[in-house]
Amino acid sequence: MQISIELSLYPLAEEQYKSEIWAFIKRLRLVEGLRVVTNGMSTQVFGDYDLAVSKVMAEIKHVHSTTGAAVFVCKFINGDRSQVEAES
Repeated sequence: MQISIELSLYPLAEEQYKSEIWAFIKRLRLVEGLRVVTNGMSTQVFGDYDLAVSKVMAEIKHVHSTTGAAVFVCKFINGDRSQVEAES
């Protein structure tokens, strides 16, 4: 089963917030089997359901354990919606 996840990360730190966001994205891009697409508003992750959910949740936990505070806004959609996005 495939999944599409859309994430927005809002670190509440006043300094270095962009580096926190890019580090999060780079760690997800290192995961073999995930397709990670970014734009100015969010990051989309596509892949196997169990792999994607477990890796995204692990990275969310990593951010929460290493930053003062951060907010994530997430959408989890069953199926690979990457092709639907490309057709729009």
